[in-house]
Amino acid sequence: MPYLFYDQVDFDVVVGTYGDSFDRYAVRLNEIRESIRIVRQIVNRMPAGDYRTQDKKVTPPPRARIDESMEALIHHFKIFTEGFKVPEGEVYVGIESPRGELGCYLVSDGSPKPYRLHIRAPSFNNLQSMATMVHGGLVADAVAIISSIDPILGEVDR
Repeated sequence: MPYLFYDQVDFDVVVGTYGDSFDRYAVRLNEIRESIRIVRQIVNRMPAGDYRTQDKKVTPPPRARIDESMEALIHHFKIFTEGFKVPEGEVYVGIESPRGELGCYLVSDGSPKPYRLHIRAPSFNNLQSMATMVHGGLVADAVAIISSIDPILGEVDR
């Protein structure tokens, strides 16, 4: 399911061979190399000019205009305090993150504030594999195994 610019850049999917802690470490290093390669391709293709939408309903005015114009200051204040109305409905969007799929589920009742919002972070799911990884190993190996999973414990403790 390509999104954004991924279908227009050349990259290799990095996989390991052995599945041990060192292999996961090596995969992470090779993923960094692939990420650098992707960033270089995107920077070379990036068009010149503004990088944000000019739709005044959702974009705050430029910083310099806020100091010059009362209307710009009011517009800036309203965007950040009231927000903007989104259509009623629900949506789930998943994107690739360094630890797996990061998903966002949003339900809107048509007001500027979400009716329901849930972030699906990958670290909780990744930690479920730890029981299989530590089976038959030493207690001293547990630290290296947990580190190779690279969890964000704030994601896990929800």
